[in-house]
Amino acid sequence: MDTVLGVLLLVVAGGTVAYWVDFFVRGTVHVVEEEWWIRFERAFPVADGFMAVTSLVAAVGLLSGDDYGVAFGLVAGGALVFLGLMDLTFNVQNGLFRLLPGSGQMWTELVIVVGSLAIGGLLVGYLAGRVG
Repeated sequence: MDTVLGVLLLVVAGGTVAYWVDFFVRGTVHVVEEEWWIRFERAFPVADGFMAVTSLVAAVGLLSGDDYGVAFGLVAGGALVFLGLMDLTFNVQNGLFRLLPGSGQMWTELVIVVGSLAIGGLLVGYLAGRVG
């Protein structure tokens, strides 16, 4: 299971970097071009960076069998759940899920929310049992 989690965390870290490179360079991930949405998203790079770094460190630890992988995996899992809930709340409060039928960008957001909550919950649930 550590190998699966380690690979998932590498995907999370890489996907996070790819998202932000696109956001600032190409902008194809923008759900809308409204200033309120851009300002909200611009609040996330530091927190997402923290999550990506802890995910990368956890991945290395889990893949190499080092104990620090569990600790960093719990931190990364908590960060993923928190960030997923922030995105979910914002998207619900602002009616953005109504854009899903025709918006590839909103589908990307949905994958990010569901993935963050699922992977974060899996990490916390699995790794918490190893703290001791």
